[in-house]
Amino acid sequence: MIYHLAEQADWEQAQRDGSYTRSTRGRSLAEEGFIHASSAQQWPVVRSRFYADVAEPLVLLHVDETRLASPVVHEVGDPATGETFPHVYGPIEVEAVVDTTILEPPHA
Repeated sequence: MIYHLAEQADWEQAQRDGSYTRSTRGRSLAEEGFIHASSAQQWPVVRSRFYADVAEPLVLLHVDETRLASPVVHEVGDPATGETFPHVYGPIEVEAVVDTTILEPPHA
């Protein structure tokens, strides 16, 4: 299982379109070349580092890698530590998202 943090409007659009094509906050799959994803241990850190100022709820997509048509490659995301992150090289089909969790914004 891999995870992706999505803005609600982007996830709602994906449900209409049949696939999710946002790479990360403010960037599309077409712009980035892949969709950023995380392990169960990584997504909370990604959320606090890159989404801390988002005032709207986020949707945590639970993606079953075996249901993806696109390849998943684990690549170094932080050269300083060598930590690898899963990158999805293509769209995430809605059918590959086996669960979602609504994450309320952190309170100040």
